[in-house]
Amino acid sequence: MAEPVALNLLLWLPALGMALLVAAPRAGDRAVRYFTFGVMLAQLALAAWLYGRFDGSVPGLQFATRIPWIADWGVHYHVALDGLNLLLVVLTAFLGPLVVAGAWTAVREHVRLFHVMVFFIQFAMLGTFVAQDLFLFYVFWEAMLIPMFLIIGIWGGERRIYATLKFVLYTAFGSILMLAAVIYLVWSLSRSTGIASFDFTDLYRHRLPLEVQTWLLAAFALSFAIKVPMVPLHTWLPDAHVEAPTAGSVILAGVLLKMGTYGFMKLGFPLFPDATRLMTPALMTLAVVGIVYGACLALVQTDIKKIIAYSSISHLGYVMLGLLSLDLVGVQGALVQMVSHGLVAGGLFTMVGMIYERCHTRELAAYGGLAKLLPVYSVFFMILTLASIGLPGTSGFTGEFMVLLGAFNAAWPRWLAGEALPIALAVVAVTGVVLGALYMLWLAQRMLFGAVRVPHGPVTDLGVRERVIMIAFVVAILGLGLFPRGPLAKTELAAREYQERVLATRLDEGTP
Repeated sequence: MAEPVALNLLLWLPALGMALLVAAPRAGDRAVRYFTFGVMLAQLALAAWLYGRFDGSVPGLQFATRIPWIADWGVHYHVALDGLNLLLVVLTAFLGPLVVAGAWTAVREHVRLFHVMVFFIQFAMLGTFVAQDLFLFYVFWEAMLIPMFLIIGIWGGERRIYATLKFVLYTAFGSILMLAAVIYLVWSLSRSTGIASFDFTDLYRHRLPLEVQTWLLAAFALSFAIKVPMVPLHTWLPDAHVEAPTAGSVILAGVLLKMGTYGFMKLGFPLFPDATRLMTPALMTLAVVGIVYGACLALVQTDIKKIIAYSSISHLGYVMLGLLSLDLVGVQGALVQMVSHGLVAGGLFTMVGMIYERCHTRELAAYGGLAKLLPVYSVFFMILTLASIGLPGTSGFTGEFMVLLGAFNAAWPRWLAGEALPIALAVVAVTGVVLGALYMLWLAQRMLFGAVRVPHGPVTDLGVRERVIMIAFVVAILGLGLFPRGPLAKTELAAREYQERVLATRLDEGTP
C-alpha cells in the first residue's frame, strides 16, 4: 500500500507546492527558491524510491490507484507505473531540482510566479506520464500548454510572444483532432460493448476496422508528431527554444518533447496496431528524414541554441525509428534514447544559459578559446558534446546503438524477402551519427578552441552551484551509459508487451 500512496504523493507534491506559493504572496524571492528546490528534491527522492521498488519481472501496471471520477462517463482517476513510463517519471523528477537551481540567478523578475509555473508544468508532465485513463491523460496533456505558454511569454526573449503563440497554435491544432478521435474511440467502445470506459486496458482490447483505425491513428499521430516534433511539423521548436529562458528550454527538451514519443508508444501504436503496420513505411521514412534533415539544419546555424534545438529533431528521429522497428532491442533503445536526450540536451541548454548569463549573446561567432578562460566550463561542455555524438560509455551511445541494431534486426529479414526500403532507411539513419559528430564537434571547436574571443570583457568560470548542477548531469549520463542493465531489466517486459500489441493482429483480420 505504501507504493501507491508514494506515487500519488509524487504526482501531487508540485500541486501542493504551487498552492502554498500562491497562498504566500509576501514570501521573499530567496525563500521561494529554497522552498521550490526542497519540494523538487523530495519529489526526486520519492521517484528514486519507487524506481527501486519497481519489479521488472512483473508484467502490467504497478502501484496503481483507480478511483471513480465521472462515473456516468466511465472516467476514473487511474494512475500507475509500468515499464514504459517509469524512466520518464524518474527523468522528470531528476530534472526538476536542476531546473530550479539553474534559474537561481537567471530569473530575477516575478520570481514567485515563475516557480508557480515550474510547479504547474511539473505536475502536468508527471500526470501525463502516470495517467492510465484517456480522459485523465488528455486533461494533463492540455494543461501543459498553460505554464509553458507563460514561461516563454513572460521570461522569454524579444520575440517571445511570436514564439509562444506559434507553439500553442501548433499544439492546440493537433490536440483538437486528438480530442475528436478520443470521443469517437470511446463512443465506439460504448456502442459495441455497452460499457463506457476511458481506461487504457479496455481500449487496447477494442479492435476497430482497419479504415477506422487509419483515420484515428492519423488524428493521434498529428498531435503526437507536433510535440516530438517530426518533420515537417517541427518549425515551432527552434523559435520556442531560442526565445525561451534557460529553464524553459531545459523543460522543453528534457521532458516535453518526450510527450510526443511517449504518446506514440503508449497510445497511438498499441491502440491502432493494424493501421500502425500499414503506415510504418511512411512514418519510418519521416523519422529518418528527421534524423538527417535536423542534423543538416544544425550544421548551418549560427545561434548556439538553434544548433541544439535542431539536434533534438535529429535525436528524437532515432526514438521514432526504434519504436517503429517493432524489434525488442529497438524499442528498448528508444526508451533509453528518450532519457538520454533529456539528460544531454537538458545539460547543453543549461550550459548555454550559463554562458549567456555572463556574455548576453548566443551567437557562435562571438566566442572562441573558452578552454583557456573557462577550463571547468569547457570540460563539462566537451563531455556533453561527446555524449551527444554517442561516445561509447555515455547514454547517447547506448540509446542510438540499440535503436540502430533494432532497425537492422527488423530490416534484414525483409531485405532477404526482397523488401529494400527498411534496410535502406536503416543505412541512411546511420549517416545521422556522422552528421551529429560534425555539427557538435564543430560547435565545440568554435566555442572552446582557437583564438580567445569573448564578448563583454572578462568572464568567470563555473561557481559551486553551477558545478554541482553539471556534475549531476554528467553522473546520470555516464551512469546510464555504463550501467544500462538495471533500467533495461525494468523496461523489458513492457517493451515486449508493446511489441506484441502492435504485432498481434494481421492486416487482413476484420473486427473481433
